[in-house]
Amino acid sequence: MALNYIWLAFFFVAFLIGAIKLVFLGDTQVFPDMMNSTFSSAKTAFEISLGLTGVLAFWLGIMKIGERGGIINTFSRWLSPFFCKLFPDIPKNHPVYGNIFMNFAANMLGLDNAATPLGLKAMEGLQSLNPKKDTASNPMIMFLVLNTSGLCLIPVGVMVYRAQCGAAQPTDIFIPILLATTIATLVGIIVTALVQHINLLDRTLILGLGAILLFLSVVVWGFSQMDRETMGKVASTSANVLLFTVIIGFLWSGFRRKINVYNAFVDGAKEGFQTAVRIIPFLVAMLVGIGVFRASGAMDWLVDGMRWGVGVLGLPTDWVDALPTALMKPLSGSGSRGMMVDEMMTYGADSFVGHLCCLLQGSTDTTFYILAVYFGSVNISKTRHAVGCGLAADFAGTLAAILMAYLFFS
Repeated sequence: MALNYIWLAFFFVAFLIGAIKLVFLGDTQVFPDMMNSTFSSAKTAFEISLGLTGVLAFWLGIMKIGERGGIINTFSRWLSPFFCKLFPDIPKNHPVYGNIFMNFAANMLGLDNAATPLGLKAMEGLQSLNPKKDTASNPMIMFLVLNTSGLCLIPVGVMVYRAQCGAAQPTDIFIPILLATTIATLVGIIVTALVQHINLLDRTLILGLGAILLFLSVVVWGFSQMDRETMGKVASTSANVLLFTVIIGFLWSGFRRKINVYNAFVDGAKEGFQTAVRIIPFLVAMLVGIGVFRASGAMDWLVDGMRWGVGVLGLPTDWVDALPTALMKPLSGSGSRGMMVDEMMTYGADSFVGHLCCLLQGSTDTTFYILAVYFGSVNISKTRHAVGCGLAADFAGTLAAILMAYLFFS
């Protein structure tokens, strides 16, 4: 419902500002520009969706191999001690842990659309353990916050969008997104654990969170010693090595289990193709709405107002142009993707704003969308502290993304 109002607002606000510019400023070009933007934005949306089809088909095929090859279950066993501390109300070795991890695995690989059905399956399992069927349980809220924090190890979708928009090194945002989303996840875990009275001093949690912090510190320190050119090369190389290692690892798991790797890949690829087709109308709708909004001058007025306010506070203002992506992200994944693509097309994929909007897109997930879809699927009407904890993770991820953009791309 929120997306409906946002999309309508783009058109109505654009019409209002266009009318003001025509009547009071004598701008006779504003409405032709708005109409031209509808055609160009629709074309851009379709071309981007077409480019995504092959990538989604490939990665969902690889995920299917990993699922049938048992590598997902292996990861689940490794992470079970840590998960048991985060979800103390779930019985040990309960099957829902497998669904939770598969959802996390899809998120970590940047496969947002693949993560959703896995998340819904996990939510059904959590609801079966929930004593109050209309009220979100603590495990449900922790699960949702971890989803909204958007821990993403391989932001495939963002990299593909960068490639579609002409980025020289589409993978150069890999390390910065990894750092920003790690910070968002840590903040989400800590805030939710404090609210739910989970013992953060537990040895397993301390070791797990400490390992994450140590990794984060080492990466930040290492990249702080490099110049920008070296940063780009190392980040790009690391991303591509890890991506190919994941592919080989999943293929090997299927070969070792003696499954039909080819058939498993094809089954997953079919799901990827269907996913790519489903997002076309959503991306067209959002890019056209955003294009009209920007062509009317409304986006410039909004951003200029924010820039003025930030300048009054004495803070740097060059990050403000990417802020629309951050504002849209908690509300709509397709909306924030549209903002990201529009900003890359406007400012350039390799500009500071072009990089920052990608970091903002990859650092967190769509809080309100996830709440609506996941809770709605099991008829939860009382969300308790889910919104507050989710937005805390979003805010931390946004700040982290801005800091990483200055560290890597300023």
